[in-house]
Amino acid sequence: MSSITANQEHAVATPAKAIQPVWVRTVHWINAVAMILMIMSGWQIYNASPLFNFRFSSAITLGGWLGGALQWHFAAMWLLMVNGLVYLILGFATGRFRKKLLPISPSGVIADTKAALTGHLSHDDLTRYNYVQKLLYVGIILVGIVIVLSGLSIWKPVQLQYLTALFGGYDVARYVHFAAMSAIVAFLIVHVALALLVPKSLRAMIIGR
Repeated sequence: MSSITANQEHAVATPAKAIQPVWVRTVHWINAVAMILMIMSGWQIYNASPLFNFRFSSAITLGGWLGGALQWHFAAMWLLMVNGLVYLILGFATGRFRKKLLPISPSGVIADTKAALTGHLSHDDLTRYNYVQKLLYVGIILVGIVIVLSGLSIWKPVQLQYLTALFGGYDVARYVHFAAMSAIVAFLIVHVALALLVPKSLRAMIIGR
């Protein structure tokens, strides 16, 4: 009886291990702010020279005009680049990417996609990512790299002419940049929807548990 009591006291005294470490939560929220600022200011920049036959409403843009939008965009760009670099370095250095995002198998993705569509995908263990999550997170990291590189090629097409040429030229780089932005917006919509459906995942990203 005393040993059971001692074990219970030990369990109470030992704090639960954080699901999301402090550094993950910090870079996550900084990235979220930076991406929202870049997307909204990017939409204002797009409106100045649209690629397609539509413009974004001023209610969801940032900067007020082209000059103001560029200032917001460049400021958020440095924040996103530095914070994203920190995330990549720590993700590899701590082994988080290897533990959380690998392995990914086509059969696993198909099985978890079917489970998600039928409402049978379990979210009981937040320390483990399912195959759909793994694929989405790896994909958004790659898209993030593409949007930064295509953005740089648009920003400095002469100084970074080799990078711009890699994307097929300035005009093509703009379309690549827009496509990457669209992918990020789609990811954010799905990400927020899942956080609302599984509130404990949002709590873990705020307080760690």
